[in-house]
Amino acid sequence: MKKQIAILGSTGSIGTQALQVIEEHPDLYEVYALTANNRVDLLVEQARKFMPEAVVIANEEKYLQLKEALSDLPVKVYAGADALSQIVESQPIDIVLASMVGYAGLRPTINAIKAGKAIALANKETLVVAGELINALANQYHIPVLPVDSEHSAIFQCLEINNRLEKVILTASGGPFRTYTMEQLQTVTKAQALKHPNWEMGAKITIDSASMMNKGFEVIEAKWLFGMRPEQIEVVVHPQSVIHSMVQFEDGAVKAQLGMPDMRLPIQYAFSYPERVKSSFERLDFARITDLTFEQPDTKRFRNLALAYEALYRAGNMPCIVNAANEVVVDAFLKDKISFLGMSDVIEQTMGKVAYIKEPTYEDYVDTDAEARRVALSLLSS
Repeated sequence: MKKQIAILGSTGSIGTQALQVIEEHPDLYEVYALTANNRVDLLVEQARKFMPEAVVIANEEKYLQLKEALSDLPVKVYAGADALSQIVESQPIDIVLASMVGYAGLRPTINAIKAGKAIALANKETLVVAGELINALANQYHIPVLPVDSEHSAIFQCLEINNRLEKVILTASGGPFRTYTMEQLQTVTKAQALKHPNWEMGAKITIDSASMMNKGFEVIEAKWLFGMRPEQIEVVVHPQSVIHSMVQFEDGAVKAQLGMPDMRLPIQYAFSYPERVKSSFERLDFARITDLTFEQPDTKRFRNLALAYEALYRAGNMPCIVNAANEVVVDAFLKDKISFLGMSDVIEQTMGKVAYIKEPTYEDYVDTDAEARRVALSLLSS
């Protein structure tokens, strides 16, 4: 029987690649639901091609446009945040691919877990904001949370047989500004930041990668996915993006997962787990790989990584504060309202101004997110 897939964020980079995986294996997977935030035209195109049971547009102002465009098809059309959170509860769904960007992915993921759906997690902010809550719910409802981030998928694959970990090693490309001096970083533009050397991603995650906040979020995510202490999570810059991550065991042995920088590989593995499915994706050609290099990240030039570690050590609602402030400053940077280095300043100040809660509830996360956004916005305008 085909696995029924719901894709939250089907018009984004992860969502579109997930549809390529499904298209390659029509005997294994079927699209049950597609959701998007604003991109109606692409959502319509996807719905006509994959004929899901339902589509959801988060922006309610786009509902009539979407409804009219699909009026000749037997596809249910919904709109709004509530609809996004409800569609994942649909009985036929087997797997929910959580690939929405940012804090908005938290509530639908919680609903999907409570509804007994396997989670293929590409929305790292869900674990950054509320990792303890998500893990508790996943254990309570006996739901697998399968990592889609290439780094966490690599660690997951390295751990299939082995345990007794000493540490995990997350690789980072270093982004477009790996060799820049502090003086050069003062004047980088959004056009420069959006040119990632190895990966094709959406604007928000590309900026996060350039500032290394994305790697900081992956450090927090690794804690919740693999039960690691902060000091057991190491980041190593690996510009070639061939080794996606590594694990080190108690005897000193290191195991790495290698592959092309192609997000369809971890997406497909999350869909097929625990099996592997043949794919037509490009293979590594070791005759062309002349260098695999590694270096330590510079947390003085890329302070966001240090701020993420600080949030992880402090725990509680601090990662939620960092995530909310980061979403605000990245949006501001993309609108030319803040400098590249200024983003870290606002995040750090927000961490010091928002009330700290050691053991937050879901309601605390909601309130913290709102408060941190207000503080970050006020710092931007001051």
